Amino acid sequence: MTAEFHVIDLEIPAEMAGQRLDSALARLMPEHSRTRIKGWIDAGAVQVRGRACKPRDLVEGGARVRVQMRLETAQPDVLPEAIALNVVHEDADVIVIDKPAGLVVHPGAGNPRHTLQNALLGFDPSLAAIPRAGLIHRLDKDTSGLLVVARTPEAQTSLSRQLLARTMSREYVAVCVGVMTGGGTVDEPIGRHRGDRLKMAIRASGRPAVTHYRVLERFRAHTELRVQLDTGRTHQIRLHLSHIKYPIVGDPVYGGRFGLPRGATPELIEALRGFKRQALHAGALGFEHPRTGRPLTFKAGVPADLAQLLKVLRQDASAAAADAAQNGSAKRARAR
Repeated sequence: MTAEFHVIDLEIPAEMAGQRLDSALARLMPEHSRTRIKGWIDAGAVQVRGRACKPRDLVEGGARVRVQMRLETAQPDVLPEAIALNVVHEDADVIVIDKPAGLVVHPGAGNPRHTLQNALLGFDPSLAAIPRAGLIHRLDKDTSGLLVVARTPEAQTSLSRQLLARTMSREYVAVCVGVMTGGGTVDEPIGRHRGDRLKMAIRASGRPAVTHYRVLERFRAHTELRVQLDTGRTHQIRLHLSHIKYPIVGDPVYGGRFGLPRGATPELIEALRGFKRQALHAGALGFEHPRTGRPLTFKAGVPADLAQLLKVLRQDASAAAADAAQNGSAKRARAR
């Protein structure tokens, strides 16, 4: 295994004055593990004001830090694969992908291959030099939509900081069970479920999580929402909407009921029961270009399965409204 070296110059923000060097760098470079950062410091690859330091050294606000990052140029446990990708945008610094439902982002237990990370390495072998092949954030396997990928260490650092600072905008479309009266915000901390390690839970000791939602369209027993995130915790939207009793249609973990309205047509019953994933799509993504600073915004229309579900819900609502109007006319006629 060989290695590449990349140099990044940083400035310690005033609010980080007095922190340990390794802690400050972990916050400034969240895409890298603290163990990796400590290794760079111990190896003399981190200099503050031109001098090598120790991990426990305290930093001053405004201090200039140069980091010579040693990055492995091969990831033998994640192999490139020829998997087709829907590339929305690419340049020398970033790639924006519209991920289909069913594609896992990172290899893991039960999914060692055929992931988005494998696909990215097949699309651009140079991404092997970037941690996690440049992936900045993730989507659940059965959530579709937009993801940004960094092609250089500098781009990864910039995009990770934007994500941490909550300046990267992410907007989702969701279809939930129940008819909402209006939008709102869920501000509830999220932590790992104590009884099921595959689930998340609302926990006072969890990490802060904030989800904003507003109504796009109401149906007889469902609501289409636009959802925005301040934070990006695992399963955040799915858990938060379930917590307020409006679970996402098709969610196998936090959902449960179909929400069939009275007199549901066979088409609606089939559409709801046949929707085998959470009805959640990352439809909009915005960030500053890591090199030019230019604001970029990308949108991706809902995929075919979600579009069909919305179509059937609208047809059901229209048919019910027409029936109600006809019945109302008949009652008025009889009353005359």
